[in-house]
Amino acid sequence: MNDPVNRFFTQQDRHLVEERIREAEKTTSGEIVVKVVFSSHTYPQAGLLGGFMLALMVSIVAMLVAGNRDVWLFLGIFSMLFILLNELFRRVPLLKRPFVPASDMHGEVDEAAATAFCRRGIYNTQDRTGILIYISVFEHRVRVLADRGINEKVEQHLWQEIVDTIIAGIRRNRQGAAIAEAVDRCGRILAVHFPLKPGDRNELADSVIMGKGFRP
Repeated sequence: MNDPVNRFFTQQDRHLVEERIREAEKTTSGEIVVKVVFSSHTYPQAGLLGGFMLALMVSIVAMLVAGNRDVWLFLGIFSMLFILLNELFRRVPLLKRPFVPASDMHGEVDEAAATAFCRRGIYNTQDRTGILIYISVFEHRVRVLADRGINEKVEQHLWQEIVDTIIAGIRRNRQGAAIAEAVDRCGRILAVHFPLKPGDRNELADSVIMGKGFRP
């Protein structure tokens, strides 16, 4: 259970959501996929920036307290702290978050969600009726991507409402229930426009996809 994704989204949550996916797809020819990842990118520059800033501030304070103006001593303290802090940021990625611009997180989550949509074959269902619910824990971001066949019939604001439902649930520490509710909502939307057809087959697995998620 040391995996931050498993701490965020427990096995019980996973079973709940997978059961809701199976139930939702009994009423529609559409396909619903849920992916939960720790982070959509490694953000290496954030670790370097955070390590640099903290090492610089601590080094300056240490020199002031010691009443010492020796440049070589300052550089020695700074270098040692920078190496240690950079390793700390590498081992504890959540520490990077204050040093990542919101625009960077927004763009990386968008790109990672789109990549998952393609790599998982969600774009390739028979009637173009796949939906991806993508949750990235580090960035505190949620995306709902629907294929062309759905977007031709469904108003876009509905997806934002589903995103808002998940985010509200996460803030109350009820992420499993919130994602399950989002799956239910997607199922009802799909059932209206794409009801179950005779001979329909399950084109995509119902299991929740979990992992680190970030691209190299």
